[in-house]
Amino acid sequence: MLDAVPAGLRGVVVTDTSVGDVRGEEGRYHYRQYDAVELAERRSFEDVWYLLLHGHLPTDTEAAAFAAEIRRRRVVPDGLRAQLPAIAAGGGPLLDQLRSALSLAGAVRGCRPLLDLSPEQRRADVVALGALVPVLVAQLWRAGQGLPLTNPLSDATSDATVPADGHDGHAAHYLRLARGEPASAEEVRALERYLVATIDHGFNASTFTARVVASTGADAAACLVAALGALSGPLHGGAPSRALELVEEVMDAGGPEYAGAIVERHLARGDKLMGFGHAVYRGDDPRSALLRRTARELGGPRVADTEAVEAALVAALDRLKPDRQIRPNVELYAGVVMERCGLPTELFTPTFAVSRVVGWGTHVLEQAAEGRLIRPSAHYAGPWPLEPVPLLPTKAA
Repeated sequence: MLDAVPAGLRGVVVTDTSVGDVRGEEGRYHYRQYDAVELAERRSFEDVWYLLLHGHLPTDTEAAAFAAEIRRRRVVPDGLRAQLPAIAAGGGPLLDQLRSALSLAGAVRGCRPLLDLSPEQRRADVVALGALVPVLVAQLWRAGQGLPLTNPLSDATSDATVPADGHDGHAAHYLRLARGEPASAEEVRALERYLVATIDHGFNASTFTARVVASTGADAAACLVAALGALSGPLHGGAPSRALELVEEVMDAGGPEYAGAIVERHLARGDKLMGFGHAVYRGDDPRSALLRRTARELGGPRVADTEAVEAALVAALDRLKPDRQIRPNVELYAGVVMERCGLPTELFTPTFAVSRVVGWGTHVLEQAAEGRLIRPSAHYAGPWPLEPVPLLPTKAA
């Protein structure tokens, strides 16, 4: 009889990867051979994207060429662009709309099964789709709000568009398209830190989903759409806005001194405390520390409130859960940073997808190169089948 399977496959190693690793006991994680937090503090999003694709940071010449490639890939094909208002008009969560748009993007691009493509063709598909995601998110958001659509193709302005700058970096371009106006240098750098810090983070649910689909030889769009489906679950990607709601709940109740009672109430109901705790880290989440520093640099009343609530909630959790060290995760200050950069709560999880689609794409390429179908076994835990009943002999005619 097989040994019991760990709940949620915790600790089960399913394959090798050279994309990155999460060292939970050490409180750090890295992309390739570089510390992820240091990359977020010192390098551009495009540089880190290049690192994941090629295994090394780009030279100045390579960085310029790759940034130009990303800018070219931002163009929304006419067949897709015409459908975005209709997708947005259908309503529903923005992440669901993005799934529809990205699936259509794969069809319009003519994405073919990974199994039938060369490594260069696979790379072209995942880069093109990754570059397109922030444009799709921004366009769908604005269409759904009845706002003028941004024009990602040039600096030109018409009655139906607001200007976009073809020379913007990835983070600046996304903010400009989503907001309909350019962001400050401080806001751009703050969002870029968040995007770099969330490109990849081990074999989480959405990354593993992307690799499972890639292992079938499906096309790149199918892999990324499947990952988006996993991300849509609130236990995975939907927590930044919910973490802000928790801060607001404490402040509306009267302030941090009421945090203990609120934590007790949530724990008594069996609620997950959004913005706190992590499946891997047993102490501080390094992404939370980075975004806390970033939020402080941006300033604003939300930062002070969040820090006060954080301290009160941690004290309450240490009292109520003394055997565990529950600390803030990436979502707590992610919402603060994105809000301060002018993004509404409806864009928080889609903005996470803007970043994570790059990590998914890298894992898709790695899995496709491995060329092996992921086909695990299950431990059967149901009733044993009945003993077979002997068949009666057939009567002679």
